[in-house]
Amino acid sequence: MIWKSLPVLALLAIAWVHAEEETKSKSKICANVFCGAGRECAVTEKGEPTCLCIEQCKPHKRPVCGSNGKTYLNHCELHRDACLTGSKIQVDHDGHCKEKKPASPSASPVVCYQSDRDELRRRIIQWLEAEIIPDGWFSKGSNYSEILDRYFKSYDDGDSRLDSNEFLKFVEQNETAINITTYVNQETNKLLRGLCIDALIELSDENADWKLSFHEFLKCLNPSFNPPEKKCALEDETYEDGAETQVECNRCVCACGNWVCTAMTCEGKNQKGQQPNEELTEEELTRYVQELQKHQLSFGGLHSCRKVSFPNPRGAPLHPHNNTTSGK
Repeated sequence: MIWKSLPVLALLAIAWVHAEEETKSKSKICANVFCGAGRECAVTEKGEPTCLCIEQCKPHKRPVCGSNGKTYLNHCELHRDACLTGSKIQVDHDGHCKEKKPASPSASPVVCYQSDRDELRRRIIQWLEAEIIPDGWFSKGSNYSEILDRYFKSYDDGDSRLDSNEFLKFVEQNETAINITTYVNQETNKLLRGLCIDALIELSDENADWKLSFHEFLKCLNPSFNPPEKKCALEDETYEDGAETQVECNRCVCACGNWVCTAMTCEGKNQKGQQPNEELTEEELTRYVQELQKHQLSFGGLHSCRKVSFPNPRGAPLHPHNNTTSGK
């Protein structure tokens, strides 16, 4: 029996030696390269050093409060988030940020940014790739497509489609994947998880039914698929992901090509000539946000979505499937 395991041991030894050589090569190439906070040195295909956002921080817990008012697990997560979002975020103080309830009409809605969506997708793919089993001498392994097919059938309710709830149950099987944000606030993490699942479905939902066939599911999680960058449009101008605008007393944020708005009731006189103490109804707010929708266009390869999401009065976006005022 020992002779049967020799080829496997030989392959493992070769793989180990190859990995050691790659590590030594990277260490040598990156020896004199300094990358800023939140970045790390990587080697390009040409063998040249480059600085990229840190792929994964060490999981030690030392909470810090960022200048953006968000709590991070540690300094590394703060600087990594600043790198991924292209924002300037500094450490305000050690420990958790003080909780602030979104009572102000100017509070921004909770949204899934493209960086959040892409991070969730990266973690899911990383998890699935780790389950690949090469074919053995006397046994058949499992390739990436077969693993996806197995999970698809496990969570499909029998209609050969995965909706957002089924997709979410699939993702929740992996603890690393579900913690898609670097925020300590678990409620925010849970809300963003659902929003980002919708954003992932939207990536490859070819027939716009908010469900994924296996073909669409495979495309969504294909490692070689590069999700398109999306912009929002308003009054003949395009806005980057994360841009904000004001609609009466409500704030709208561009996220994954969608204008997502809070739904606060407005008091006092407004542009429509309402008298003081007269509230802006949801129907009136809908008309205002539909003005944003009219300007949703496609710009070359940068597509903007036609779906507008309406958050509830607390600023938490409604699920698009239950939102009769939004359409794709």
